[in-house]
Amino acid sequence: MKKRKKSVRKVFPQFVGKVQMTREGFAFVTVEGQDEDIFVNMHKTRGALNGDTVRVSVTKSPAGSHGHSKAMPSGQRGQRREGEIVEIIERSKRPFVGIYHTIGANAWGLMQSRTMPYDIQVDPEDAAAMGAQRGWKVAVVVDRWDRGEAYPKGHVVDVLGEPGANETEMHAILAEFNLPYRFEKEVEDAAAAISSKITADDLKGRKDFREVLTFTIDPADAKDFDDAISLRKLSDGNYEVGVHIADVSWYVKEGGIIDKEARYRGTSVYLVDRTVPMLPEKLCNNMCSLRPGEDKLTFSAVFEISPEAKALKSWLGRTVIRSDHRLDYDRAQNMIENPSKDALGEAISVLNSIAGILKNKRRQAGAIDFERPEMKVECDKDGRPVRIYQKISHEANFLIEEFMLLANRTVAAFVGGKNKTFVYRIHDIPNPDKLENLKGFAKGFGYKIEGGFEGREAAKQITTLLKSAEGKPEYAAFQDIALRSMAKAKYSTDNIGHYGLAFADYTHFTSPIRRYPDLMVHRLLALYLDGAKSQDKDYFENECVHASERESIATDAERTSVKYKLVEYMQGHVGEEFDGHVSGVTEWGMYVEIEPTHIEGMVPLREIKGDFFEFDEKRYRLVGRRTRRIFRLGDPVRIKVANANLEQRILDFELIEDGSEETLQTPAEESVQPRQTSGRAQPDRKKSRSAHPTRKRAARHPQGK
Repeated sequence: MKKRKKSVRKVFPQFVGKVQMTREGFAFVTVEGQDEDIFVNMHKTRGALNGDTVRVSVTKSPAGSHGHSKAMPSGQRGQRREGEIVEIIERSKRPFVGIYHTIGANAWGLMQSRTMPYDIQVDPEDAAAMGAQRGWKVAVVVDRWDRGEAYPKGHVVDVLGEPGANETEMHAILAEFNLPYRFEKEVEDAAAAISSKITADDLKGRKDFREVLTFTIDPADAKDFDDAISLRKLSDGNYEVGVHIADVSWYVKEGGIIDKEARYRGTSVYLVDRTVPMLPEKLCNNMCSLRPGEDKLTFSAVFEISPEAKALKSWLGRTVIRSDHRLDYDRAQNMIENPSKDALGEAISVLNSIAGILKNKRRQAGAIDFERPEMKVECDKDGRPVRIYQKISHEANFLIEEFMLLANRTVAAFVGGKNKTFVYRIHDIPNPDKLENLKGFAKGFGYKIEGGFEGREAAKQITTLLKSAEGKPEYAAFQDIALRSMAKAKYSTDNIGHYGLAFADYTHFTSPIRRYPDLMVHRLLALYLDGAKSQDKDYFENECVHASERESIATDAERTSVKYKLVEYMQGHVGEEFDGHVSGVTEWGMYVEIEPTHIEGMVPLREIKGDFFEFDEKRYRLVGRRTRRIFRLGDPVRIKVANANLEQRILDFELIEDGSEETLQTPAEESVQPRQTSGRAQPDRKKSRSAHPTRKRAARHPQGK
């Protein structure tokens, strides 16, 4: 009698990650340290929702893949990992925004989000007690979703108001990202109790710069001035340049109620029509703001610099200043272009000359400057967008940037040389595989890239390519792909340097009014200047992770507010035609950026008539199966605005046919493996499986790098 073969239960690899849900109900689980996420069918999500931390079991992997972090081809059916969620480890605390609705004794938050496919049932009595009215927007947190129940259960955490009102919509964005838009009374009271009077004890041990020419340069609408520059000519022909930063740590004591609130917020948030500050107004716009004609406590980096921009000496320590002038960028630029012989005019000329040399030195060392156009939205008094315009950076902007960069790297090098725990701003090397894709893509335009993409050689190759393509249609595409290859800058106690800036040592020291890591840097620097021992590395590493997360959330909220206003602006242009260029391609659509506003929308592939288009991820293009017609990044196209969906912040474009697009001449040599796109629900457009560029918002000051 033959023995039965013992069945062996297959063990699937498991990972812990975060859920990114789509409107259609399927999900993607992102795992830290892995480039490729895991697809989960809507029937295998186990009640997990967007933002939840889950354990996922990988049930299907591409050939040769074992769940490693190396990215795999994702533009092909069957060539990505699939799995099922086996455990919800932690529910997200972030609210979902919806419309409050009641039927009889039941109430719901009706969801209109791209990341929430299910309505949430809430207690009508609790909602009414908070002031919820039928048809108003509310923020709802999910508490549970028991098996067998039709809806997840939750509770209303905020009543936002009538849909469409500017205040409602801006507060809805803040609620969506779980960002506070007001300070609790206890925090405001604590700030009000801080004395603004500078005493003799405050001045002990500080260097006095109140008699030295000092000024600030900021945007015209800025209220918090956290950095100032002083200049004094020395007898030997060199210059003493002081970079003076608001001494926020002198007023905000570690562990206090204001400090805890600032740590939680992590950063100020800049929406289109408002600033949500990290600190209460008394501190950020009054006591710590380096306003002209007022004595202010500062933490400074002071340099002796030659006219050739060589930093001969540096000093770090606490100071007191009195700013003589408050300049905006336009006035400073006018002084650069029309130099005057007074003390301020000469100081601007000297500092601009030194800044220019410092910038050239950075470029020669391999720094990469992605000077992308930054578009701004101008709103009227009611918050309605009335104009989209490009913010132009001039020499005055770069003047400030270079001296802030100098101060940041000097502080980092000082502490790094002592081998003590510190908070660094780091930026890892680019992804070599993606840079190879850039090389192949550029080759298709006739560009030849010699050499490899290792270390600083990659920066040199990128800079050379961008310089060669400047002013040509493909320039934006090259820049987009290069940006996508870059790692994301973050905070860490492990100093690996800053690749993009070509600095071995770098930190954030210059904006403690609006960034909590700068406040940590000030405290650590003060301790080490006083001879303290190295601080707890594990504690500060956890703080770095938290700060990086808060920065990312704030950036997403800022981009969302801009997107909302752009879609609102385009509601008045539905049916109109515009010229633009292809700014991204995915398996479900072609993104187009229109001129001259750089507003981006999508042409769904299913709406392009006459052919079935296949996504060629490696070459950043779409190819028609029948006509062999090609759409590549950077290609000029003409579109018509088909729809502007304000609730989901989506712009749909329609391609205007002109018959001028490129076609493949040798189909046999240019094979494309298709991923099915027709007949499918359109996935959430925020997913990363695409050749769509990463949009990076410039910091208020460029030293936000």
